[in-house]
Amino acid sequence: MFTGIIESVGRILDRSVSQGNLHLEISCPFEAKPGESIAVDGVCLTVTSPKPGAFTADAVAETAGLTTLKDKRRGVAVNLERAMLPTDRLGGHIVAGHIDEVGKVLKVSILPGSRVFEFGVSEAGSRFVVHKGSIAIDGASLTVAEVHGTRVSVSVIPFTIEHTTLKDRRVGDAVNVEFDVIGKYVARFLGK
Repeated sequence: MFTGIIESVGRILDRSVSQGNLHLEISCPFEAKPGESIAVDGVCLTVTSPKPGAFTADAVAETAGLTTLKDKRRGVAVNLERAMLPTDRLGGHIVAGHIDEVGKVLKVSILPGSRVFEFGVSEAGSRFVVHKGSIAIDGASLTVAEVHGTRVSVSVIPFTIEHTTLKDRRVGDAVNVEFDVIGKYVARFLGK
């Protein structure tokens, strides 16, 4: 489990495909441990081999195919977050690291003191989005400012912009979207 509070930004150092699985080497400033879960742009991956200043991880074909990982090339920045410890504060919201869908950046507005992003999500996914609720975009926990059908807006403070890959996001970019897990369970319980 994660919180959506991005710990650092790493870069894809190398990538290859073997037996349909995507093998990634990612730079990171913290020490990764074998078997540890790290969210890479919101995708929960297992560290297969730690290296000085980096780690390797594999994404099975299904995970790679359903996320933006399949399109990540060498040098591209990615958000990193280690799994939450049971003694940690939950600073963002509960994030499973299981991407629901790939969304798209529809609009970016730069305002004094913030940046407003508008993302497009699927109609099926939009039912899990509520005004002032939580959504994870590329692993970052964000508060929903507005919802209009399949268009979701979030306001982001400068600190978050500077410490995540959101600073690099432009109109048309694909993003990993994870809807609020509590909302998904409530919808399932209600049969919706």
